[in-house]
Amino acid sequence: MHVYEVLKRPIITEKTMLQQEEFNQYTFEIDPRANKRQVKEAVETTFGVTVTKVRIVRLPGKTRRWGRKVVKTSPRKKAIVTLAPGDKITFFEGV
Repeated sequence: MHVYEVLKRPIITEKTMLQQEEFNQYTFEIDPRANKRQVKEAVETTFGVTVTKVRIVRLPGKTRRWGRKVVKTSPRKKAIVTLAPGDKITFFEGV
């Protein structure tokens, strides 16, 4: 799997912003086939930072109701990446 196919998008929520400020951790949605080594390599090459720890969480699909229809969302996978002290990723520069 190519390095740029591993990371899909950053997850920006109140909880992840708090993790960024307090623990220097960033959360990304990743490809379901990716493993910890691939995520570490992708973050280091894409953003030019040093990764110290990677945690991966598998999120099952949820059942949603749209009127009479029952729809199941697809399962996802996310990675919580801890950076070395002093390293930082800026998603929104100047905002």
